[in-house]
Amino acid sequence: MQKRRLGKSNLQVSAIGLGCMGMSFGYGPAKDKQEMIPVIRAAVEHGVTFFDTAEVYGPYINEELVGEALAPFHGQVVIATKFGFKLDPNTGKQAGLNSRPERIKEVAEGSLKRLKVESIDLFYQHRVDPDVPIEDVAGAVKDLIQQGKVKHFGLSEAAAKTIRRAHAVQPVTAVQSEYSLWTRGPEKEVLPMLEELGIGFVPYSPLGKGFLTGKMDETTKLDGSDFRNILPRFTPEAMRANRALVDLLSSIAERKKATPAQIALAWLLAQKPWIVPIPGTTKLHRLDENIGAVAVELTPEDLRDIENAAAKITVQGARYPESIERMTGL
Repeated sequence: MQKRRLGKSNLQVSAIGLGCMGMSFGYGPAKDKQEMIPVIRAAVEHGVTFFDTAEVYGPYINEELVGEALAPFHGQVVIATKFGFKLDPNTGKQAGLNSRPERIKEVAEGSLKRLKVESIDLFYQHRVDPDVPIEDVAGAVKDLIQQGKVKHFGLSEAAAKTIRRAHAVQPVTAVQSEYSLWTRGPEKEVLPMLEELGIGFVPYSPLGKGFLTGKMDETTKLDGSDFRNILPRFTPEAMRANRALVDLLSSIAERKKATPAQIALAWLLAQKPWIVPIPGTTKLHRLDENIGAVAVELTPEDLRDIENAAAKITVQGARYPESIERMTGL
């Protein structure tokens, strides 16, 4: 497995990481922990060293899963987790945002226990909290870094100006935002600024929440608890319209003897050497497929073909309902 450095930091990780959220949260009922531990450990055996989780996934149970699965590999892997949500004490469900310094420190203590580590490798603010100055957030994480409880600071879905302000207080190692061939918002302001400041970029949902794999269409039935049911891009009409993007990936895949998912990931890897996508999966064969994307080389001509064809396709449907979109800085 190739390695990549996140920006100018000393944090080096596998070129493709593993997003663990879907094992416990978001995509239907939580999977059985004893079935997911072998998937996470298989990723390590295949050279993956970068694992992504968050307090809110579950909540708590995804961190516990990742902590147990990776306990034998301490010192060999990098675990990223996140703070920033307020959780209802009775139901455990998200109840808005909370990035007050005391809350950040409280989340860090809980995450350290659940992950079974002495220091959090990469601690992201999950969503920017409009009620807390980003300087206070960066300052709180700086304190945790000085105490040895956190090694690196990250932001998720933050706007360029917010990243710059945070970076002035505590250097930001990585920014995580949704980025793929059908979600290209970060290209306008965020990616140029990350390059300028020497910050790594971690695209989540690099396979368009499963759509870019080519395994979904307007007839796909999702579990009632799958959050894609509320996403405008996953209505039957939008999926039908957006099929053009999958057809484009499929045609390139055929040429390259690869799969559409591998082309989607290879395209991201080809954008910048400091980009590390974190596709998620619960299946061993998909894990193998995703890791295989590292070996797919897209020539400048391939990239030009993809760019030209993608420019003619208008993606239908917002990526989130408006209430969730308001919580993002892009």
